[in-house]
Amino acid sequence: MSPDDAPDTPAPASGSSTAPESSTADSRMAEDALVRDRREAVREKAQQVHTRQSRLRLARRSGLGLLAVGAVAAVAVTVTWTVSSSGSRPQLSPANATSDGFVVADVVNGAVAVEPVPEADAATDEAAAVEASPAPTPAPTTAAPVDIRVYVDYLSEGAREWQAANSQQLTSWVDDGAVTLTYHPVAMLTAKSNGTKYSLRAAGAAACVATYSPDSFFAFNNELLVRQPEIDTDGLTDEELATMAQATGADATKTVRECITEGSYAAWAKAATERAVASIPDTDDLSLTRTPMILVNGTPYIGDLTDPAEFSQFVLTSSSEAYYKSAPTPTPTVAPAP
Repeated sequence: MSPDDAPDTPAPASGSSTAPESSTADSRMAEDALVRDRREAVREKAQQVHTRQSRLRLARRSGLGLLAVGAVAAVAVTVTWTVSSSGSRPQLSPANATSDGFVVADVVNGAVAVEPVPEADAATDEAAAVEASPAPTPAPTTAAPVDIRVYVDYLSEGAREWQAANSQQLTSWVDDGAVTLTYHPVAMLTAKSNGTKYSLRAAGAAACVATYSPDSFFAFNNELLVRQPEIDTDGLTDEELATMAQATGADATKTVRECITEGSYAAWAKAATERAVASIPDTDDLSLTRTPMILVNGTPYIGDLTDPAEFSQFVLTSSSEAYYKSAPTPTPTVAPAP
């Protein structure tokens, strides 16, 4: 048999040897596509998160900016309101105050002198004063009245004790014209009332009564000391002070109440205290260092605040010294030649 006669061997199919390779490639392509899809999903998710975070940051910044603007605006409004209020509300000064004090013209009625009390020329009869009462007391004569000035903080326990001990003889001396009595409301103990500034408010209230109802000033002044609150307490409210003024006989009750509750003379009381701390007028370089500070003819009284006899003796001594200083020296006369 010739080679040409040999039977034909069938040729292998064209696709039988490459089928596994094609299947593997398709799987890889599918996996790559899946990975790409996942990456795209993760990228898209990250982009969404980034966008959301950016929006939140922008919103926070905007909110903070608005808050800052609002805070600045609020401060500006507050400052403007305060300045305009201060500018539209002038600091008042009592019209009838003399060197920041109120001269009591009539203790029985509690009147405050609207005009300064004139001084009279006179001499004090010391012997007659001693005979008239068990405690020495200045007597009404032709001498100039003894000048008594009282710097009073209505929260001062010493001021209350002195007023209680001496109110009776003060009444007698003023009515007899033996002394000129002046009260100077001050606020040395403003920080001793739990932040309510009672000393300052009480001093301002006294100025209100002295200004608008002078006839009841002495009674109100006395009542403020008699009903003195304890140190380091809130003290009386403005409404209670106004009610007290009315109870002591204040006229023009509506005006007095408004003056007290609005604190019309609080700024004056603070300024008056500062002036007294700096220097007390008509003295030898004295300044307010304590309360009460009682000056008799410009000399501080440093005796027992609860002893009226000791204070009366001090007043009498000051009166006598004033008389002898002011009394004219007798001029010797030349006898005519015989």
